[in-house]
Amino acid sequence: MKFDKFTEAANEKIAGLFPGAALPRAACNVPPANVRAHVSLPWAMGAAKILRKPPLEIAKTAAEAFGKIEGVASAQAVPPGYINIEFTRAALFAGLAAAIADRENFTRLSNPPRERTLLEFVSANPTGPLHMASGRGAALGDSLARIFRALGCPADTEYYVNDAGNQYKLIGISLKARFEGKEPPEDGYQGDYVKEMAKELPARAREWSEEQFSQFAISRLLETHKRDVRDFRVNFDRWFRESELHAADLSRKTLEKLKAADKTYEKDGAVWFGSTAEETGEDDKDRVLVRKDGSPTYFLNDLAYHNDKLNRADKLIDIWGADHHGYVPRMKAGLAALGCKPENFHVLIHQMVLLNKGGAAVKMSKRAGEFVTLRELMDDVGVDACRFFFASRTANSHLNFDIELAKKRSNENPVFYVQYVHARIKSIFRAAGERAIGGHDFSLANYPVPQQLAPQEEALAAKLAWFEETLNSCAKDLSPHYLAAYLLELAGVFHQFYDNCRVLDETDTAVVQKRLFLCAASAAIISKGLDLIGVSAPDAM
Repeated sequence: MKFDKFTEAANEKIAGLFPGAALPRAACNVPPANVRAHVSLPWAMGAAKILRKPPLEIAKTAAEAFGKIEGVASAQAVPPGYINIEFTRAALFAGLAAAIADRENFTRLSNPPRERTLLEFVSANPTGPLHMASGRGAALGDSLARIFRALGCPADTEYYVNDAGNQYKLIGISLKARFEGKEPPEDGYQGDYVKEMAKELPARAREWSEEQFSQFAISRLLETHKRDVRDFRVNFDRWFRESELHAADLSRKTLEKLKAADKTYEKDGAVWFGSTAEETGEDDKDRVLVRKDGSPTYFLNDLAYHNDKLNRADKLIDIWGADHHGYVPRMKAGLAALGCKPENFHVLIHQMVLLNKGGAAVKMSKRAGEFVTLRELMDDVGVDACRFFFASRTANSHLNFDIELAKKRSNENPVFYVQYVHARIKSIFRAAGERAIGGHDFSLANYPVPQQLAPQEEALAAKLAWFEETLNSCAKDLSPHYLAAYLLELAGVFHQFYDNCRVLDETDTAVVQKRLFLCAASAAIISKGLDLIGVSAPDAM
């Protein structure tokens, strides 16, 4: 049973009974363990405020209507106003058959939103290696993009490359100094990676300008950024260069747009944005757009870039590190002045990643000195562990990354625990093939819906059915941690099934087929779920 299909049908009933009180897209809750139901709806409690009726009265009326929806076996209203829904076994198994038959598209919503979302993340200055915190942002943005697309929602990804401005100049000055055997300036770049780049320079670099040194450094470092994110299984649809911004004169055009909207004023020879006058009311002071010398500030360039993004997408999601938290209010005010609705611009701030080993803090970096590079972490613990660990926590919580745990090949390691289930299922099918058991066609056209299910089979089927709704929750709250938690829970439910329901040792062919069907659905959903957070699903371990 596709939950969004049920939500659509339920909303048709609600429209006739309670106009104006529709179910939201992600309205379904997991029922308590002691309740025999597949879905628990708390909707009536919220609707009571709109309809001005007791929640339980609303729930009873709705439950009677919901019970008539195709695929619903029962709908019961319980205090204080929950509606517990149980699907028919045929509806439940139809959803699982879809997962087996069409792994790529079975998660698509029936009527996905048409708005295009543009996610911008990492966007680290190409003046040094990508650090571990950038990896957390990369994992978050890439996972969200994958989840949006799996639901059928258009999503693009972008990396903003700062190849202009002061930092661009400083990396060139620092590289030139190292090439000449000198120390970089105090505010320059001190890392060993600058020394290594200097060794790559040709002899003719003695005749280069600082601009050429900057161009060389940015080119080399951007190559490493692209290689690192590719190896981290992150794909960007576009690498947008700041130089493109200036070539198209977008900063000036954005400034003119703000002036035309009467959002600027002049003071002390500079052009200011009246940030505190904006309705967002979040920024605490006005901001300079153009300095006294006529040069645009970073803020104006950033507004120009975001204005360009708004011309290419309906909704913007920016993923920034914790040190950018104070920058959020001015961007919200600036975009509001450019006509962007508040609900169309979201900023996710991801917190720090702390490495520990045996309970003690760890410093791993040799090349960068002051921070751990993403490459070092990938090489040490592997991409799978990195991606799963990063996906397992909400962005706004600090992450203590346990290196020893990430390397363990045991059920203590959460990513191993989930991957092992997929590998175990594949081994079951290899054994079934060797013994000519079962066959491989699990479409409902050739497979009868079971009349009876053991408790562990029922629990597994119900858990598998929650996959799509889990993705809905990820998209709604902009966090893949629901998916990581779901996969861990699903692995636990499968282990209970496997320990209590022998698959290939049964003499009853129908029981073997039923359990092979549940195994096939489990493998399809685990494989899809792991892929959505950038983790592999091995066939053997």
